[in-house]
Amino acid sequence: MTKPNKKIKNRDINGVLLLDKPLGCSSNSALQKVKRLYQAKKAGHTGSLDPLASGMLPICFGSATKLSAFLLDADKDYWVRVKMGEKTETGDAEGKVIKKRSITGINEGLILEALDNFKGEILQTPPMFSAIKHKGKRLYELAREGVVVERKQREITIHKLQLCNLESNFFDLHISCSKGTYVRTLAEDIGETLGCGAHVSELKRERVGPYKKSDMITLDVILDKADESFEALERLLLPIDSALSSWPALSLNSDSAYYLKTGQAVMVPKAPTEGWVRLYEETDKFIGIGQVEDDGKIAPKRLMMK
Repeated sequence: MTKPNKKIKNRDINGVLLLDKPLGCSSNSALQKVKRLYQAKKAGHTGSLDPLASGMLPICFGSATKLSAFLLDADKDYWVRVKMGEKTETGDAEGKVIKKRSITGINEGLILEALDNFKGEILQTPPMFSAIKHKGKRLYELAREGVVVERKQREITIHKLQLCNLESNFFDLHISCSKGTYVRTLAEDIGETLGCGAHVSELKRERVGPYKKSDMITLDVILDKADESFEALERLLLPIDSALSSWPALSLNSDSAYYLKTGQAVMVPKAPTEGWVRLYEETDKFIGIGQVEDDGKIAPKRLMMK
């Protein structure tokens, strides 16, 4: 077995690691730490979590980075603890409290009634403390300068919004939502509906696309495996195509695979009539993703190898 060695760098690694990001560190610092442990040539994460937040941070190595955009677009699940009675400048516990209101009379029934307003397709205004750009500058940079600009509302979908605990001035929610959902904004908007204000006290991401919370790996486990060997580290990785496990899979014969790798669309028997597909050469060699064209042919869109 190959022991991790500081002299070895830029290793070609392919796969997905489901890091359980700890509290207190940024997504980028967590990525860089894991990348150093694997001594990987190429790695990237798929969707930032604030330092206050913990939970699933998929890290894509090597060719898996070609699929990171699809994980960014995937539905996600969160557990969130919301504190009522206080509005903060950032919408979470890191921000300064800017307004306090009474929570007298707020009960489970009122909270459940408020939640009903936020289920399904809704419009949401992104917060000023976000990474969205305005005239080339991040909104959070403007916010820190005391500048507030108008933000266009976005359509998001809240698939599930379940109250799972209520205690004193806190309540806990399980949320399943579409891409682009700001949980901080959702908590604030629920607080305004209740008339008391609210902010996110704790947040944990529990699912990204097909990946479940039971698949997450803690940093402590990764550190332990790093002390063993590179092989032990690599056994923690999921296959590249696991990111697309809900997509239809097509097996191409050698001729079709050859033409597809040259950029040509090909006909594949029993292919779906529309949408995205996973592509395999013969039976098990994942070669990339394709899209069904109007004429029924499969066009290559992201290939793992030529």
